[in-house]
Amino acid sequence: MSGWNEQAIPDQSGHVAVVTGANSGLGYVTARELARKGARVVLACRSEVRGHQAGDRLVTEVPGADVDVVRLDLGDLDSVREFARAYGQSYERLDLLVNNAGVMALPLGSTADGFETQFGVNHLGHFALTGLLLPALLATPGARVVTLSSMMHALANIDIDDLNSERGAYRKWIAYARSKTANLLFTHELARRLCAVGSDVVAAAAHPGYASTNLQTAGPRLAGRKGAERLMEMGNRVFAQSAEAGALPTLYAATAPGVEPDSFAGPSFAMWRGGPGKSWRAGWTLNDTAGERLWAASERLTDVTYDALKG
Repeated sequence: MSGWNEQAIPDQSGHVAVVTGANSGLGYVTARELARKGARVVLACRSEVRGHQAGDRLVTEVPGADVDVVRLDLGDLDSVREFARAYGQSYERLDLLVNNAGVMALPLGSTADGFETQFGVNHLGHFALTGLLLPALLATPGARVVTLSSMMHALANIDIDDLNSERGAYRKWIAYARSKTANLLFTHELARRLCAVGSDVVAAAAHPGYASTNLQTAGPRLAGRKGAERLMEMGNRVFAQSAEAGALPTLYAATAPGVEPDSFAGPSFAMWRGGPGKSWRAGWTLNDTAGERLWAASERLTDVTYDALKG
């Protein structure tokens, strides 16, 4: 599949897709290409202003695109519940949920619900969102959930007894890596539970390699580290592939025929760049016990239970 590109995306007419963080970067490209193939795309964005600006831009690039913008703040579980409620009032089906939004290497902070920001946004927000949208996914034949992780997950396994990184000195890159490991463990456990109830919903994961987006510069900017911000900008210009290329593994996992549950797509060249291919992942992201424990903790922390997947 290394030669796969956006032209190979099957027709998406009649499909509904939700893309989180769709106002810029990988999320915008993903939403645009799905719309180009005929999908009705819901741009789930923290900022309604930026979301509508992205929607206007998308319709300019893809005339006739069917786009809706709905506010979603993954760092606020009340916002996640409101998004799911609004979605249920407007749509009866959900063919594709792309859990794309994320934050990276931020200074220590907390979400509206008191969770460490990176774990709260990258994992718990998407865990709650997927659970609340599960009825629509289960009602849609061939639906998929694609969750974005990162090659940086290899830096650290989760610590089930310290999910909010409260023990010892806060290390932002380790906290980020743990959140990305959580994304893969979530995909692993979700795929297992879907299979157990005989559902044809496919839960898969993807990562963009090193793609040029504003994700790399957000952390240094928030920390007031101008030098680090400029260094990341230089790295993006010199080493990174484009957001268009970085979105291809997501689009592959979301649309290509034959994608397997719990698969992990990424750039084919050393997990860094190139067309989508099967990606290496750390063994701890395939651990059933860790997946079950993270799942139980996530249900408790978010108060979102996947009742339809319980025996």
